[in-house]
Amino acid sequence: MNRIRIFSRFEIFWHWAQALLIVGLLATGFEMHGSYTWLGFESAFKTHIVLAFGLIVLWAFAIFWHLVTGEWRQYMRPQNARIVSIIMYYAYGIFTGEHRPYTTTPAAKHNPLQRLAYVIFKGLIAPALWISGLLLLFYATWQAHLPGAYLELSWIAAIHVSAAFALLVFLIGHIYMAATTATPWYGYLYAMITGYQKMTQTPSDHHDTQKDKQQR
Repeated sequence: MNRIRIFSRFEIFWHWAQALLIVGLLATGFEMHGSYTWLGFESAFKTHIVLAFGLIVLWAFAIFWHLVTGEWRQYMRPQNARIVSIIMYYAYGIFTGEHRPYTTTPAAKHNPLQRLAYVIFKGLIAPALWISGLLLLFYATWQAHLPGAYLELSWIAAIHVSAAFALLVFLIGHIYMAATTATPWYGYLYAMITGYQKMTQTPSDHHDTQKDKQQR
């Protein structure tokens, strides 16, 4: 049984801070949308704004960290045919005792399916939330100073709500994948709390690890 370092302290902080901020944004956002009543619209709105700017600052630091450390490459690794086998594994193979078709290493922290999901999140969902949210917040200001750039408020709101639902789907899928290890405490959850992952490495796994290091 090997215990290897997968995630840095910053990645652990970033992951859990982001998770808390996103859950808070979803909770206050859906209350503002009228889905339920908890804080009240005014309190939910103010809390939503504070959490939103907190998340923007966190993402700015995360982007800077990824660029400086080179960890952005984790999300740009080539996708291959194994993504199909990984999808099938999470769809039903995990319930029939099939062997996990990938190995987590420091050079490849995410499997192809996870990388695809993160690229969609970071490249589509997050920017849609940022841009539409800021346009909604400062709608009166930029409409007054840019009269030619007219956009219906309802269109921007629809984009923001749609992106919020997409984020909710991503969050549910993320939790599902994190909970599907044979022993969750020693799987993703353990790794995202301690930074380390325990695994039994087979010879083929060792070959994959060495190949990953060479590719980096």
